[in-house]
Amino acid sequence: MQATSHEFSVFWQPGCSSCVRVKEFLTRLEIPFNSVNVLSDSEGRNELRRLGARSFPIVSRGDAFTYAQSIEDVARFIGRMDAVTDRLPPDVLFTKWTKVLRVALAIIPLIRDDEFNMSVLPHVPRTYRDLSYHIFQVVDAFLQTVQEGLEDWTVVANVPPPERIQKKEDTVNEGQELAKKLQLWWLSLEDKSCQQSLKLFYGEHPMHQFLERSTWHSAQHTRQIIALLSDKGIELPAKLDADDYAGLPMPKNLWE
Repeated sequence: MQATSHEFSVFWQPGCSSCVRVKEFLTRLEIPFNSVNVLSDSEGRNELRRLGARSFPIVSRGDAFTYAQSIEDVARFIGRMDAVTDRLPPDVLFTKWTKVLRVALAIIPLIRDDEFNMSVLPHVPRTYRDLSYHIFQVVDAFLQTVQEGLEDWTVVANVPPPERIQKKEDTVNEGQELAKKLQLWWLSLEDKSCQQSLKLFYGEHPMHQFLERSTWHSAQHTRQIIALLSDKGIELPAKLDADDYAGLPMPKNLWE
């Protein structure tokens, strides 16, 4: 880890969408920061442990830090709450998330069998298996959080695919089941304002915020698969366009 030269540091890893998002957020606000890639920087990993952070990305200042899972938390930490924008209504977010999952289920079968366990890019520590399944891990983590009170959703969303997920067909089958469960959750939800408070490992936040985060997170990874397959010249039966992404606080960059 290089000597600190700026007030803030961002601890991140390639392929992490939340990491891309927070770095872009600080850059847009013209706030300089020390960039610490915990995948390649052993001193950075040790510093992350010393701070007591259980996940990344985090933004730190001296011995204080905040998790960057919530941009509102980051904005508060750096004293720039003026940079927080309004989020889309819950019903709009749910509609967008539903389409994202539908598109993902349509394009995952187009991944070549012999590439499913290969890295998507040399600098990204994820295989096609990891990336495609992660779209639905986000759904699983969301449902376990809002229905069962799971606080540390990273134990569901940020872990390798289970042994039962070996082929793209396995991902599609489980993804279809999770998409159905998400639909049932929404239909049975009495208070669709989503202002209910959720206790998360990084603090209490309204369900609306977690719904937004989960929606754009699945959208970002679906967008990545769309790009990877399109770059191979594969004709896709379904895509996401600018209208689908509109209003979602997604990173501009695909990877880092």
